[in-house]
Amino acid sequence: MTPMPRRIRPADGDAALTSWRADADAPRAVRATAVRYSLEELADRAPGHSVEVRVPPFGATQCIEGPRHRRGTPPAVVETDAQTWLRLVVGDLTWGEALTTGQVRASGERAALDGLLPLWGPAA
Repeated sequence: MTPMPRRIRPADGDAALTSWRADADAPRAVRATAVRYSLEELADRAPGHSVEVRVPPFGATQCIEGPRHRRGTPPAVVETDAQTWLRLVVGDLTWGEALTTGQVRASGERAALDGLLPLWGPAA
């Protein structure tokens, strides 16, 4: 499977993540870039179309091998807000904690991202 082309340059995405880590209340444009970049990274690391990950209002991606989704609501959906998503991708929050506290909504048999997150480790 050919990965989707990136729209966010890695240098820009890394800079946005670094800015967000320094200030979780970073400007909206910084948070948007960090979210979109991390969604692209997830899709690159776990290519496929069986799970849709939504981080409104900034973006969504499909990932994880399995049945391809084409129309309507996908069979597996993960949805969360930008702050929670970014905390998950950098390892400041675990998948289990996010599910238990209701910060992430996940439905469908393939909608567990605990084996894929974090995408990057905590900042040194």
